[in-house]
Amino acid sequence: MTQKSQLAKLGLFDAKVPRYTSYPTSPHFSNDVGPDRFSDWISTIKPNSSISLYIHVPFCRRLCWFCACRTQGTQSDSPVRAYLEVLKAEIKMLGHILPEGVKLSRLHWGGGTPTLLAPDMMTQLAGSIAEIAPFAPDAEFSVEIDPNEIDEARLDALAAAGMNRASIGVQDFDDEIQKTIGRIQSYDITRDAVEMIRARGITSLNADILYGLPHQSQQRMTESVQKLLSLNPDRVALYGYAHVPWMAKRQQMIPSEALPTPQERLDLYDTARKLFLWDNYAEIGIDHFATQTDGLTVAQQTGQLKRNFQGYTDDQSEVLIGLGASSISRFPQGYAQNASATSAHTKAIRAGTFSTGRGHTFRGEDRLRARLIEVLMCDFRINSAEILADFDITPSALQQLYTDASNRFPDMLQISSQGLYIPEKARPLTRMIARSFDAYDLSKTGHSSAI
Repeated sequence: MTQKSQLAKLGLFDAKVPRYTSYPTSPHFSNDVGPDRFSDWISTIKPNSSISLYIHVPFCRRLCWFCACRTQGTQSDSPVRAYLEVLKAEIKMLGHILPEGVKLSRLHWGGGTPTLLAPDMMTQLAGSIAEIAPFAPDAEFSVEIDPNEIDEARLDALAAAGMNRASIGVQDFDDEIQKTIGRIQSYDITRDAVEMIRARGITSLNADILYGLPHQSQQRMTESVQKLLSLNPDRVALYGYAHVPWMAKRQQMIPSEALPTPQERLDLYDTARKLFLWDNYAEIGIDHFATQTDGLTVAQQTGQLKRNFQGYTDDQSEVLIGLGASSISRFPQGYAQNASATSAHTKAIRAGTFSTGRGHTFRGEDRLRARLIEVLMCDFRINSAEILADFDITPSALQQLYTDASNRFPDMLQISSQGLYIPEKARPLTRMIARSFDAYDLSKTGHSSAI
């Protein structure tokens, strides 16, 4: 039996599973977490500690058809400026209850398209954040940059604010594919944006590229990856396109008959993966690649790799606070999510309260299972000694979890006295294996193809 047929037999090409950027995943959040609990959790942050901060800008000049994020299109700056005032008020509210001496280890502006902010808006936003929490030493400030929506003045503002890592979405450089997914972004425009970024001393660059897009072939995948490699990104996220037109209505513009089959998706992934490895990138988890000196590679080598809503990270902060509509915060106690609709979020902030509308408070085995899933996604292994030392579980109960997972994937997992290990041949199944440790109802919507 070939590896591909064995993977097919185990359900790789049919399964719909979470991406496991959190546990439990967001479909399991409830309205039990509101503004008061969010504020209480903030008050428990240790004074003089470091936290991460995420700022969400839900606006785009154009709505790409492939995107399933909560965004809204605007050709005018008016709604963006109004939203900025809401963000500044929300930041000020946070500053009132943040414990003394808290610093930022990570700051990320995402969206949407945060670079549609005018230079003066960027300066105002950065200034409001600096007023409530300064950067910690060696802090990282990253911004998602649309090459179609950036210029010298905006990059000057971002550099002056301290941005030291840029993140660029590529998706695919092929003209036909770009037209089909509603995202026109030439290689020349992307290269020019990268050159402008680096001209300002910003040397750290992330890039996203997708496989599983309509009309993609291994040849086209090869050409796009080679063009991306010519830009020398430090990190690359190789994401599988999730076609969910019942959730993201704009995806109905994409012809489903032009999508590759699940087996072809695996071939596309393998093609891109080999190119990154041949170019001496380290393989990080299931879908990231990084240069040998990048922080993600170092974190993986030292057992400190983590996973959050942006994917893989080397951030060691226990607290991630999300501001803006639909943003999700992570605390040692659980998750809290702001109102998804910009209007509802704005109404709450203007009334002087956080817009927290849903979330999850950890209970029972949540922390244990979250850690088991995270180490599988990051390291492809579970170290029994570490789990037994950190959690209230008996050796026999932990062994039973291993056995249950192994029974679902015969001859694919390695179990020893040290723990459980996913060998390379089984790594396409990693999300499905992680699902074996998920105690929640897996019929919830929002899950994507396993490959």
